[in-house]
Amino acid sequence: MKKLTNIAKKTVLKAEEKFDVLTFELRRRLNLFGPLQIVPYRSYGTPNRLYVKGRVLVDKGITQSETTDTTWQNILNMYRRFHSDEIPNARVQLKLQGEEYEVTTDVEGYFVLNMEPKTPLQLDDIWHPIELKLVDSPIKFEEDVHATAYVLVPPPDAEYGIISDIDDTIVYTGATSLLQTGRNVLLNNAHRRIPFHGVSSFYKSLQQGRNGKLNNPFFYVSSSPWNTYDLLYQFLELNEIPTGPLLLRDFGIDETKFLSSDHMSHKYKEIENLLISYPELEFILIGDSGQKDAEIYSEVVRNFPGRILVIYIRDVNVEKHTRKVVSIADELKTDGNVEMVIVKDTLEAAEHAAANGFIFTEDLPEIKKETEIDDSGDDDSIL
Repeated sequence: MKKLTNIAKKTVLKAEEKFDVLTFELRRRLNLFGPLQIVPYRSYGTPNRLYVKGRVLVDKGITQSETTDTTWQNILNMYRRFHSDEIPNARVQLKLQGEEYEVTTDVEGYFVLNMEPKTPLQLDDIWHPIELKLVDSPIKFEEDVHATAYVLVPPPDAEYGIISDIDDTIVYTGATSLLQTGRNVLLNNAHRRIPFHGVSSFYKSLQQGRNGKLNNPFFYVSSSPWNTYDLLYQFLELNEIPTGPLLLRDFGIDETKFLSSDHMSHKYKEIENLLISYPELEFILIGDSGQKDAEIYSEVVRNFPGRILVIYIRDVNVEKHTRKVVSIADELKTDGNVEMVIVKDTLEAAEHAAANGFIFTEDLPEIKKETEIDDSGDDDSIL
């Protein structure tokens, strides 16, 4: 049976790849492609090695959302995000500190490059810009196509890093319900998606830590697809939540991700890469009980002993999920000596963080104030 499944999968993959090639060639010959763009994704690295990722696409004219956008405009923009026209075999030039590199896009328009600069980076800032330029493409382009990628490099005096989920951790999506998730993702925009109470001030306190330098790095690991990158990043900026690399999920058909990648393996792999990249840095993990964050985080604790300071899990109030997380928390406390704190709201997590010396106790009144303001100003109709 397994052999037949593999044969069927390879047949579908070959047919899909052939169809994509034929479609691309037909559109190219008929000159049906519009202007091109480079879409860079914020990523991370070290003074000696930088991980850069992005995509070359046809520019569909997706603009940042406004408060006046209608539901129809939101649906149209989401359609444009997922109905993307990828440009394979395009060459992108990357420039850093006077050094030039080149990378070629894959069949889905993605490019990934691990850069090793000849001169280690000067850590004057946490973010480091890399200039991108499209130098060749199977689609003709007349105007120069440029973009800037930003790579985060934690400073040596960072106290700890923070790895956070997004959906149902900092913003309500109803990930335990397919209908609710679809409604919140497809019908809303960055303005209409509302963060949980107190997240902005709590995350700022974690970024500040105890040294007050605002240099503890944030990393966001989510099962949302790369197609929603711009929406999620604008959401963070609008709500003054500390920005960081967004490590999202690939969807598609190829030999490594048949139709879709596995939620648990994707998140674990991204977290594993972060812990390997920064062997001297401890981390705080933040997630929710709606999916498998507790299972993933407990696996991280077992495989990286001594690297996780604490785990915060937002309870989504689904009894069977809560029972599972409580069981995992009990096991971790006994076997891994790491506390998994199950919280109903952000203030509860902040109080625990303050009591354990991760943030200043003096920050709690501001977090509580933000929670109270959000409570009084909530409009459930937009969720």
